[in-house]
Amino acid sequence: MIRLEEITKIYESDNHEKILALESVSLTIKEGEVVILRGASGSGKSTILSLIAGLQKPTSGVVEVDGKKISKLSDEFATLYRRENIGFVFQKYNLISNITSFENTLLPLVPQNLHMKEVQKRVQDVMQLFSIWHKKDAIVKNLSGGEQQRVAISRACVNEPKIILADEPTANLDKALSLEFIDILKELKNQNRTLIVATHDPLFFGLDFVDKEIDISNGRLNATDA
Repeated sequence: MIRLEEITKIYESDNHEKILALESVSLTIKEGEVVILRGASGSGKSTILSLIAGLQKPTSGVVEVDGKKISKLSDEFATLYRRENIGFVFQKYNLISNITSFENTLLPLVPQNLHMKEVQKRVQDVMQLFSIWHKKDAIVKNLSGGEQQRVAISRACVNEPKIILADEPTANLDKALSLEFIDILKELKNQNRTLIVATHDPLFFGLDFVDKEIDISNGRLNATDA
């Protein structure tokens, strides 16, 4: 379970101006839920994802995952927490363009020092699941946008994370590819993954498998069951 309690996040600009990103945010997400965070750019969606991932610490308040206070972890233990629990799907994929899709997918497994047979199996299983195994030897820069998205999702899932965070995942996709991504989310929900998607894409609103839709405006939440 993920719990945010009375979270406030304040950034400081280059000219030392205080910028309020989140204000008194409280949120509970149960294991296996699909949650849509929706709001305009700058509303605070990405900040929430960063806090859950342990990439940032709140100015005040508590971020807790499975009873562990993520907001109190040192950088070293926050990195370990991410490695073991979090998968990321980014707006711009964040793939390495001049290596193969297979090599991109296996990157989260490198720190685990697994036997190469285990790495091969995990990468093959996840790339087959997301229908991109046939492109395993293709250099990423030669793939279409939809294919790159599938590689990015494979990479996010290869370490079998409990939580997947997606930040504007369809921003660079057309409608057909966006609908394909939504189908992939359904498959991930069936695997009991906890999915949190930050988006302003209306294709994600009102989906029958989504558990919560949360509107964010000026760093404040308005949560409703979907």
